[in-house]
Amino acid sequence: MKLIFRLLLSAIAVVVLANVLGGVSVDGYGTAIIVALVLSILNLLVKPILVILTLPITIVTLGLFLLIVNAAVILLADSLISGFSVDGIWWAVLFSILLSVLQSFLHSLLKDD
Repeated sequence: MKLIFRLLLSAIAVVVLANVLGGVSVDGYGTAIIVALVLSILNLLVKPILVILTLPITIVTLGLFLLIVNAAVILLADSLISGFSVDGIWWAVLFSILLSVLQSFLHSLLKDD
């Protein structure tokens, strides 16, 4: 149940950011849930492979290249989902940063103390 609730919180974050950022658009709430699900799957399967392949440049840039890896995952989700679009790499980087911040804020509300 908690997994579904986290997925819905991520979908809400996607909708909020799509309304705030001009270069990101999502068709509706159903598409936002699909975006959250696809991003979860891509972060689970594709992102570790990309991190390992780009490890030397990530070390040289002191981890800043991970922003580009996150943006690449978002652009991959953009190409997989028809109702979700990101205008470019810089919008994807900004979307990635803000999505991480917003998700961590929303997920901290779920924390059981």
